[in-house]
Amino acid sequence: MYTENYDVIVVGAGHAGCEAAAAAARMGSKVLLVTMNMNTIAQMSCNPAMGGVAKGQIVREIDALGGQSGIVTDKTMIQFRMLNLSKGPAMWSPRAQSDRMRFAEEWRLNLEQTANIDFWQEMASAILVNNGRVAGIQTALGIEFKSNAVILTNGTFLNGIIHIGEKQFGGGRAAERAATGITEQLINLGFEAGRMKTGTPPRVDGRSLDYSRMEEQKGDENPSKFSYTDTKPLQDQRSCYITYTSTKTHEILKTGFEKSPMFQGRIQGLGPRYCPSIEDKINRFADKDRHQIFVEPEGWSTVEIYVNGFSSSLPEDVQFKALRSIAGFENAKMFRPGYAIEYDYFPPTQLKLTLETKLIENLYFAGQINGTTGYEEAACQGLMAGINAHNKIHEKEHFILKRSEAYIGVLIDDLVNKGTEEPYRMFTSRAEHRILLRQDNADIRLTKKGYDLGLADEQRLVKVNRKISETKDIIDYLNNKSIEPSEINAILQDLNSAPISEKVKAGNLIKRPNVDIRHIAAALPAVGTYLNKYLPESIEQASIAVKYASYIDKENVMANRIEELENYIIKERLDYKNMPALSKEAREKLLKINPETIGQASRISGVSPADISVLMVYLGK
Repeated sequence: MYTENYDVIVVGAGHAGCEAAAAAARMGSKVLLVTMNMNTIAQMSCNPAMGGVAKGQIVREIDALGGQSGIVTDKTMIQFRMLNLSKGPAMWSPRAQSDRMRFAEEWRLNLEQTANIDFWQEMASAILVNNGRVAGIQTALGIEFKSNAVILTNGTFLNGIIHIGEKQFGGGRAAERAATGITEQLINLGFEAGRMKTGTPPRVDGRSLDYSRMEEQKGDENPSKFSYTDTKPLQDQRSCYITYTSTKTHEILKTGFEKSPMFQGRIQGLGPRYCPSIEDKINRFADKDRHQIFVEPEGWSTVEIYVNGFSSSLPEDVQFKALRSIAGFENAKMFRPGYAIEYDYFPPTQLKLTLETKLIENLYFAGQINGTTGYEEAACQGLMAGINAHNKIHEKEHFILKRSEAYIGVLIDDLVNKGTEEPYRMFTSRAEHRILLRQDNADIRLTKKGYDLGLADEQRLVKVNRKISETKDIIDYLNNKSIEPSEINAILQDLNSAPISEKVKAGNLIKRPNVDIRHIAAALPAVGTYLNKYLPESIEQASIAVKYASYIDKENVMANRIEELENYIIKERLDYKNMPALSKEAREKLLKINPETIGQASRISGVSPADISVLMVYLGK
């Protein structure tokens, strides 16, 4: 192994590292996956769940491209819920509660059964660089592994420091040591680094909780799944529960503020805005007398419970006392306290859209090293880095997803062009084309791309082509099927929808807010009989396409206009500092990011439409 020259070395076996290694290996690269602990591959460091608002869409996109996160989640989930069903389909988001131990086990078995992957358990302490190009890694034992590309997916381990009250100690995760050496080397090579923080709540013994004092939160009656493959849907599910903090809880927590590492300034890094600690919530939302707590089981068999919403770095005795003031937690036994962790990251404006660094050729960053938070955000970056590392060293075209093609494209475009000074989390609001980027059509958008890459197999392509064909047939049928007033008015009246006085096409009725394809099928048995020969997902796809046709058409027009800017390629590195017509901020940002197209330049924070006009004149466009 020591003398073998690998195509790709992946450093870190979290969600980003697993997807990166799996993608590059399945595309044909010889891969070495280096991790400090083989027993924590794909460890769910925080909550035992995948998906959620916008995150669920990302998991579906990973799966459509041929990634593995959706398959692993389907095989190990204990509950499934489709969120936001009361809103439009652009907001529907799948979320699964996972069995933490089974999830990690399934990922490890998946990787071990993937050809072309070797494993090495040890800390990577440095990268090898030769004439501005990465040449491999060096481990803490001094062993050198050579490769044509390296993907760093170090998560929270780079110079990680764990904080619990006034105590602090080095670590990348509870009971695991931090990784050292790489940050210092990258800074010496010219990279800019920063510090971020994240946190996790205490874990408790489920046997010590009184669930009768909480609200039960069951999974969906007919649970769906993430993967477009033939993974089996859930038959049984475990419930989660909801409870609340109280004014008493808040008073107890405040007694520990003087020992809080956050309030005393011992933590320098910025934490996730949308996932604050319980002490941060009390401080920021002083007018609230309670906060929601989600009680989430960690698996089918374990009694361990994840206390979602109670992330904390206060002293352990304060955490314990405060926990016992929550309804249902009066006799709670704590397995381990919550903590905050501070770690190094590298501002992602130092990357190309392929996730390759601009300073060192064939060196890629993916996951929390880029300033993101969340398993899903990390996994999709790992997938893209694995794809692009393989393609680069095999002299194939790079693979970049546009903002109008995938949430993955939005995420990477945001990171590279705007950067982030706080942990970046994906939301539907970040995607301007979100009505095109729904969870239900990720396969239609991306499976062909995954197939062309060599990740999605032919069976997937056949399945998605059937869905596309069936969807078109159903749309044509609905737009041509006439309905008489006598056939539908009774149902329209029940739905508080205005009756019709003459024949109307079924498609026009479905465009009404309260009417969907099920109502048409109930009123006209012939329609129901016609639809029975099609896949349920094809029927859903057609129904959405018909109901929201005008909105979808408008989004497509807008996306096409924006794409015109992407076709204006900036071929050579321009001397922006000698373009006086550009604003000073634009000159600085353009020099730093060096965009490849006018479209990319237009999305850089600080570059105005006037600056873009100047650029287009300069380029003769």
